[in-house]
Amino acid sequence: MTNPLLQLTYEPALASLGDDYFDVVAAAEFPQHSLRFRNDDVLLKLGLQPAEVSDADLIAAFGQFQLRSPLLALRYHGYQFGEYNPYLGDGRGFLYGQVRGTDGELYDLGTKGSGTTPYSRGGDGRLTLKGGVREVLAAEALHALGVRTSRCLSLIETGEPLWRGDEPSPTRSSVMVRFSRSHIRFGTFERLEYLGRADLIQPLLDHVIEVYYAPLLAVADQQERYAQFYAALVVRVAELAAQWMSVGFCHAVLNTDNMSMTGESFDYGPYAFIDQYDPRFTAAYFDYGGRYRYSNQPGICEWNLEKLQTPLAKVVDPANLEAGLRQYAEHYHTVYRQRMLRKLGFETLPLAQAQTLLAETLDLLDQTQVGYHDFFLGLTQQFSPQWRETSDSILQTTLENSDVEAAALLLQWRQRYHHALTQLPADEMSQVAARLRQNNPATVLLRPEIEAIWEPITVDNNWQPFYALVDKIQNPFLPA
Repeated sequence: MTNPLLQLTYEPALASLGDDYFDVVAAAEFPQHSLRFRNDDVLLKLGLQPAEVSDADLIAAFGQFQLRSPLLALRYHGYQFGEYNPYLGDGRGFLYGQVRGTDGELYDLGTKGSGTTPYSRGGDGRLTLKGGVREVLAAEALHALGVRTSRCLSLIETGEPLWRGDEPSPTRSSVMVRFSRSHIRFGTFERLEYLGRADLIQPLLDHVIEVYYAPLLAVADQQERYAQFYAALVVRVAELAAQWMSVGFCHAVLNTDNMSMTGESFDYGPYAFIDQYDPRFTAAYFDYGGRYRYSNQPGICEWNLEKLQTPLAKVVDPANLEAGLRQYAEHYHTVYRQRMLRKLGFETLPLAQAQTLLAETLDLLDQTQVGYHDFFLGLTQQFSPQWRETSDSILQTTLENSDVEAAALLLQWRQRYHHALTQLPADEMSQVAARLRQNNPATVLLRPEIEAIWEPITVDNNWQPFYALVDKIQNPFLPA
């Protein structure tokens, strides 16, 4: 029997650029291979029927690395917490291969925890099992919530004891395969500028446009094509930041080496979904200054885009880059406003009314410290078409369970919400209810949820709570 994963048509798209962008590496050999997660949905996107791909096939391909194509550790630098670091690169992963999805687009299969590379900097090149579990959960949760994200194709426990400062050690080890559009980062370009290799920037930029922004190839003028590419990237990153903010997600490590040239979210370390609405929330314990706190994410993404202009300016007119970046704030606010309106049940409202309603909603959440997701879920569960006729019953259950100060704020807010409902025809209330169900999850991946499934794994090697949680976060919304 042949292994369907090894029979895929792997394309040497990045490899064809030459070895100035990567190092060919070897995968580690592991003492154990226990498949802990497989993503059948991703297999379908690769054109494979899950029933025809065995667990042994996944282990052979992504635990024993039997593919004969070169394994590429990508070279990059990056700004980490605002300081430039020229000592980066794929230190515990590599580009396993590139393959077309059923949509005709090219995708990367990249590893994490697959062994040392020239960029391991004294590290062991491994991934803790808990780190792998957390990335699986983050990616699946974000995907289900409509965030543009990488996903995990497989997670294999590898049987090596690891020592870490942030986990009880020794801890268990794993290797993960990530499915994403691209592993080319902002830092990939920053490295070339740092090394004075402007001659390598243009071929890489042309490659990015050809593979990931193909419609722009129709633009004959080169500078105009580059300008439109950067403007499109700005739009994608603005959309991504708005997606994170609306679902209450804090990435926690938005260094430029964690920013993709396709505007896709990836690489989940100390992330967290907020519980209460707290603009000051910081997910990483080592982010002492709060640089990457929840409310800073849109501004940090814009800052990272600005830093990317430095290497791109070697081949692109700087005026065009600046013009592209000026679109960021407006596009971010437009997408964020639209996503938040949907969480409130509206498709559209007059701009001034929408801005006021959202500002008062966030102010209510901030001052009362009610659960961010609980508030919107309560709105969904309690919603009634009668709310359009009178404000007296809007979130009545929530009001009855609020203290005096919170109740006063909620009474003010529901007058505003009632007024917005009256702007809609009476027969649109069913659509309001549907939008609420489609945009407000009943299951949210909060930290206690992760710890609750990790304990049975640690104590009894019981994976059923993990699989149950995966199923819940893949289907987070209330049924119609």
